[in-house]
Amino acid sequence: MESFDLVIIGGGPGGYPCAIRASQLGMSVAVIDDRELLGGTCLNIGCIPSKALLQATERLELARNLAAFGVLAENVRPDLPGVMRHKTKVVTELGNGVAYLLRKNKVTRLQGRGRLLARDRVEVSAADRTFEVRARKAIVVATGSEAATLPHLPIDEQQIVTSTGALSLAAVPRHLAVIGGGYVGLELGSVWRRLGSEVTVIEVLDRIASGVDAEMATALHKVLEAEGFKFCLAHKVVGSRIEADEVVLDVEPMGDGARGSIKADVVLVSIGRRPATGGLDLETVGIEPDGRGYITVDEDFRTTAEGIYAIGDVIGGAMLAHKAEEEGIGL
Repeated sequence: MESFDLVIIGGGPGGYPCAIRASQLGMSVAVIDDRELLGGTCLNIGCIPSKALLQATERLELARNLAAFGVLAENVRPDLPGVMRHKTKVVTELGNGVAYLLRKNKVTRLQGRGRLLARDRVEVSAADRTFEVRARKAIVVATGSEAATLPHLPIDEQQIVTSTGALSLAAVPRHLAVIGGGYVGLELGSVWRRLGSEVTVIEVLDRIASGVDAEMATALHKVLEAEGFKFCLAHKVVGSRIEADEVVLDVEPMGDGARGSIKADVVLVSIGRRPATGGLDLETVGIEPDGRGYITVDEDFRTTAEGIYAIGDVIGGAMLAHKAEEEGIGL
């Protein structure tokens, strides 16, 4: 059994800075992560690929409107495979950069899924083998978050997708329905609207971007509406079914009113995120997440299990990369 001073489960923006800092302070460190590229949700299926798609489609939109500046650009059209290649290139280069930083700082990378066996042991399930590692001093749980879903909308990442599937659709949907009017749904809706989709946003509140200043959210609503977005506010999705290769969503108003339906080629479920603690076997070491699945920690990020710490999305608060990074470095 390999042994390290510190074992970190999760190689995202909380885990890998924590590993680098610990190594710089003289500890032997291992990072366990099952993705091919380190960087977590943010780099692989979050901020980085979504911004790469936004940048690419923004250039497309600008090219379509160059005539207003006296520039004639003929036959401007999207090349979806090319857009996806651009996204993959950006993600791969940054992921390789993270791997380089770990190598440079003598951090051991273990690819596989981590599971707690004891307060000083972690099982790693890799593609070709299962093995154990020992943590002589501490274990850090930094497994991040995953997309929240709805029970009556079975995710297949093809027709009914989370943000993960929406980043890699094989074809431009004729009609994309976005459930949730937060920034993730609006960003990805913008990407596919620019590529040619009709976009309808369904939101339970009476406004979009609930986490943003109300005046800014109103201005954003007007801009998106002018660009072709359709909004179904103060409505909730209560059911779904497949009819003739389309997803039919049953929607009803939050107040009085009749139930209706919306048909779409692809439905993006974008209702927030939840802590990714499934499969960690937290109960093995006596850690009991709260009712929403978050791990409770003290001011020093200690869990209720001696020698085990948690940082980032799994402990709640703002689910932001820079928050996780600060917690990882400060731990």
